[in-house]
Amino acid sequence: MSRICAIDLDDSTLPPPTPEIEQERRVAIFDLLEENSFALPPREGRAAEGPYALKLAIRDKRLVFDLRQQAGDPAAEFHLSLGPFRQVVKDYFQICESYFSAVKTAAPSQIETIDMARRGIHDEGARIVQERLEGKARIDPGTARRLFTLICVLHGGG
Repeated sequence: MSRICAIDLDDSTLPPPTPEIEQERRVAIFDLLEENSFALPPREGRAAEGPYALKLAIRDKRLVFDLRQQAGDPAAEFHLSLGPFRQVVKDYFQICESYFSAVKTAAPSQIETIDMARRGIHDEGARIVQERLEGKARIDPGTARRLFTLICVLHGGG
């Protein structure tokens, strides 16, 4: 029951995503819903039981995690500064752009090198997600990676 069962990205204020970003988004949501670990720690002796519906948004230059229980009752809401994510998101988009270009024309060895760098930056982003959610939610590394992808979509996915 400690999992995310539904995801809604509030991207209403963003320009339409590129086809590549839209594909990353679809894959991240599918993978996250297939396998994730997300639990809220007890507060005041009680924990809002999962599974959770998650709405991710950016409001007032802050990343918002709005969590609801499956029945729709509020479970928790976190507002995180985007500052710690800015550089790694920028680096991730730059390496993704290189990767998408390389896939079209580069040799397999070049694509593999760029993909290794992309995975490294993605791991760094996932580490930041876990750090920022520490004490607010318990997540596993795979969930953190997929959440980082969705944060990237919201942070600059146009």
